[in-house]
Amino acid sequence: MKKIFLFSSILLSSIATVSAQEKAEVIPAKEISEKNAWLKVGLNAAMPIGDASKVSTFAPGLDLRGQFMATNHFGIGLATGYNHYLGKSPFSDFGAIPLALMLRYYPKSEGVFFGADLGYSFFTNMTGVTGGLTVKPQIGYHNYNWNFSGFYNHIFVGGAPIDIQSVGISASYNIRFHK
Repeated sequence: MKKIFLFSSILLSSIATVSAQEKAEVIPAKEISEKNAWLKVGLNAAMPIGDASKVSTFAPGLDLRGQFMATNHFGIGLATGYNHYLGKSPFSDFGAIPLALMLRYYPKSEGVFFGADLGYSFFTNMTGVTGGLTVKPQIGYHNYNWNFSGFYNHIFVGGAPIDIQSVGISASYNIRFHK
């Protein structure tokens, strides 16, 4: 758990440092347009790892994100969706509904991006556990319409015998806001 927090802190510090070194054009909130704000709708597929691989075989999911470009290189928003963990016998399927702050750093207008989702995931069909802290670092490729990424997702479940960890891939399409 300490490694995840350390990794997330280093990632966010690096993004802030790089952003501070560039002359960032701040876009006033009143000028939200298709050029700086959009919805990201996508699919993901993950493989449970660690202890989670003992109770689940695969986790397909849906992603929904609202993003605002605070500068030319830094996006912030909200992320949610649904991930369905297929249970291994004798365990049942269960779901996770994340609600997270989405942070993204885009070095260029097209190409590699770095990001992290930080928030809370609510569980469905899991007896005695309601959810846990979610940390989801990502690295990917983006262009005007699409985002493709690889991710590591860790849900820290306090009081449960295991945390839920997975690695996966995702693809999302950008739906532009219009005035």
